[in-house]
Amino acid sequence: MEVLKDLFQFLMERKKFWLIPIIIVLLFLSIILVFAEGSAISSFIYTIF
Repeated sequence: MEVLKDLFQFLMERKKFWLIPIIIVLLFLSIILVFAEGSAISSFIYTIF
């Protein structure tokens, strides 16, 4: 959690608000890949990438 706190502080100090959507999309994709790794959906997800 320290990394997320530091990242958020960096974004606020440097006014890099345009990075927030990129970070959200990357987190969303990583969560999808982690949860779909062991399921039957994994074959469909891998075709997307």
